[in-house]
Amino acid sequence: MDGKIQVMTFITNNMTWSASSICDLYKARWAIEVFFKQLKQTLQLADFLGHNQNAVRWQIWTALLTYLLLRLLSFLSKWKGSFSHLFTLIRSILWSRFDLFKIIEAYGTAPDPPRMCATPNQAYLPGFAM
Repeated sequence: MDGKIQVMTFITNNMTWSASSICDLYKARWAIEVFFKQLKQTLQLADFLGHNQNAVRWQIWTALLTYLLLRLLSFLSKWKGSFSHLFTLIRSILWSRFDLFKIIEAYGTAPDPPRMCATPNQAYLPGFAM
């Protein structure tokens, strides 16, 4: 915190591990919490279709697989946007036949703007001929 050394106290019942290992686990806990929050919010994992143990397990595994595939896709395509934007983009074109890498490459970028002419080459007005 602001470059100052600060003493923190952690309570644990594991007396065989070192204090630095316990602190590392505590830091990793927050990364895991953020991961599951992102998984639940982005992939709508909070509402299960089935409620027995097998159905919940299949839905969690499917969400994890989807998450990993999207992360791989973002890595391979050098995606610069957020994970939720990538998920929204993929979801919007899911049932269409497109080259996914070309869509990701074009997403968020526009081609050069059209050239503006000082005077139009041809103006079309109904009822008037040029």
